[in-house]
Amino acid sequence: MPAIHQFLAGFSNSDAISNEALVLRRIFRSWGYASEIFSESRRILPELRKEARDFAEYAAGPRKDDLVLLHLSIGSPLNECFAELPCRRSILYHNITPSRYFELINKQTAHNLAAGREQARRLAQSAEVVMADSRFNADELESMGYRRVDVLPLVLDLERLESRPDRSILRKFGRDAVNVLFVGRCAPNKRIEDALQAFAFFHHFVEPNSRFIHVGSHAGAERYYYLLLTRVRELGLDGCVHFARSVPQRELNAYYKCATLFLCMSEHEGFCIPLIESMVHDVPVLAYAAAAVPETLDGAGVLFAEKDYACVSELMGRIVRDRTLRRFILEGQQRRLARYRRRDLEAELRTRLAPLLDPRG
Repeated sequence: MPAIHQFLAGFSNSDAISNEALVLRRIFRSWGYASEIFSESRRILPELRKEARDFAEYAAGPRKDDLVLLHLSIGSPLNECFAELPCRRSILYHNITPSRYFELINKQTAHNLAAGREQARRLAQSAEVVMADSRFNADELESMGYRRVDVLPLVLDLERLESRPDRSILRKFGRDAVNVLFVGRCAPNKRIEDALQAFAFFHHFVEPNSRFIHVGSHAGAERYYYLLLTRVRELGLDGCVHFARSVPQRELNAYYKCATLFLCMSEHEGFCIPLIESMVHDVPVLAYAAAAVPETLDGAGVLFAEKDYACVSELMGRIVRDRTLRRFILEGQQRRLARYRRRDLEAELRTRLAPLLDPRG
């Protein structure tokens, strides 16, 4: 039976690439193909061993008529293995964060990111079909020597965002304060310290009854997390900043439900799924115009080009208090979300992979 398998460096809960891999596996199986997810065994959470298998298991006996899709996002032995597989190969590029962001935070992560960029360059001729989830990412691959890169936006399971929110979170963080939310890994490229700085202006001079909430894992970036805790104290924000770490889907949905505003100060994003998630939950977005963020917003939300924290805090106040402006922003976000929903990404994926698909599938 023909198969379409996926290779990804790590597999975990609440991870954008892992979530997309699950959606794609469901799609490939619906097309009539056998389909499994393979990763480095040491990067598969123990509770997820039924969902993903060690890539070495597949490498020991690949079939020539298989198609393997590599999710390229960091340096990994899996990338080198992919290049040697005697089967049909495709790459989906999610971007590799520049290693400079992690040099002082986690040397091993910085090494893996730098290695990933070198591997990405060497993989330029290794796949017949190459895709990226944004034009920003596609341009980066083409600068590395890839000849043709198609854009396929992240294939998301939006239904999971509509599951019932966790009641305990709703009770704790409900509408008693203006909640400024950011969702994403606790990583230096996300510039959470900049979000805290803008929030400090907002809290001290615009809206005292306010809270900053960050949801995202700090695994591998503990040093950065502790720097953020220090920054909270320096800015006089004790008691009004909450770090939720990685949470189950129902809790994440509850944090979005409680949010008054989504604030993104990230400097490097290959797509930034939380922007779309905010639209699903009708949370207005205020974001720094960097990397793929403007492309993902696609005319929605509010973008700013300079990190003038006082001005950003005033913008936050306008969005929170001006009902007409808020309604205008939310209507624009719903139009952008509708454009995303109208795209038949499954059909686009099949078209991109068509040259490699077994006609019997």
